[in-house]
Amino acid sequence: MRAVRLSVVTAAATAAALAAVTGCTEKGSSGSDGDRVISVTATDDKCEVSKKEFPAGHVELDIENKGSKVTEVYVLFPDDRIVTERENIGPGTKQKVTAEVKAGDYTIACKPGMKGDGIRQAVKATGGTVAKRDPRLDAAVAAYRKYAQEQADATVPLAKVFAKAVKDGDIEAAKKAYAPSRIGWERTEPVAESFGDIDPKVDVRADGLEAGQEFTGWHRLEKSLWQDKKITAADKTLADQLITDLTDWQKRVGKAEITPTSMANGAKELLDEVATGKVTGEEERYSHTDLVDFKANVEGAEDAYELLKPVAKENDAALVTELDKQFAALNTLLDKYRADKNSYDFTSYDKVTEPERKQLSDAVNALAEPLSKLAAAVVK
Repeated sequence: MRAVRLSVVTAAATAAALAAVTGCTEKGSSGSDGDRVISVTATDDKCEVSKKEFPAGHVELDIENKGSKVTEVYVLFPDDRIVTERENIGPGTKQKVTAEVKAGDYTIACKPGMKGDGIRQAVKATGGTVAKRDPRLDAAVAAYRKYAQEQADATVPLAKVFAKAVKDGDIEAAKKAYAPSRIGWERTEPVAESFGDIDPKVDVRADGLEAGQEFTGWHRLEKSLWQDKKITAADKTLADQLITDLTDWQKRVGKAEITPTSMANGAKELLDEVATGKVTGEEERYSHTDLVDFKANVEGAEDAYELLKPVAKENDAALVTELDKQFAALNTLLDKYRADKNSYDFTSYDKVTEPERKQLSDAVNALAEPLSKLAAAVVK
């Protein structure tokens, strides 16, 4: 779950996110590679772009945060559907993100403090001709789509076990079922978040609520179980609503727009989720089951990477070598916190010391940096 989300109104507009960016536009068909690089300079009160018109196809945002706040940068359709995004860009740091866009009008938005609608610039993609995509990438997209559906299909029955325990008033059974019910969601969170009207219902945290938004979903029930230590009639109603919302997600996963670059960027987003929520202990602040989510996020990122790896290796063998190394290192580190490598019974995160959390954070950052380059490697 993102630490800070789009507003509820904006989120509802993202239900068909990415629907206009199918296919792959031929590189070089309109302008030079330099025409496809857009420099974005973010400050606390500005969002400056180097060009407001560029050729359609694969474009690269070269982002620098010169402000004092952590920021996010989005490429949005006119109705605020998300084309691509890059979160957790710290002050004084740079990030790059590659996206696929068709000809049309877009908005580039910077969100200092990762809040609100952002500071916006209208831009336009022009021209472009559709080229045949590498069949290996088509196969990767098909396989990832199947994976995302499988995760949704597996989540709903596990969530029903959790919901039944809540409705039965069985606190201990509900606690036991809570973390397993979230694994499939966490593995495919970027796809899940593309349906923006569902995510704020099922996975919002108390500090992520917009004005007037009701606190619902997993984390509201987590609070009742671990902090309040009681299950109310309202909680039982929320358990039913959670299943309704997750079933809606399950039915819509097959309609999600998935491209090679969205897979690669999604893998990076999963590492951002770890860095901003799991490592800090903010995500599962009542249950302290953060390491279960942590592992699921890493698994989802690694699955997307492995599917794109054959093409990425051909284009950038050194990057693939580094990614293999860092995924292995992070997985080995996570294994220290569970007795059985085939189990999701991880150490409660409140038992993880600050030096250990720093070690986990360093491992995440060591993977996130090269992973941010995967999308560019795929489309070289």
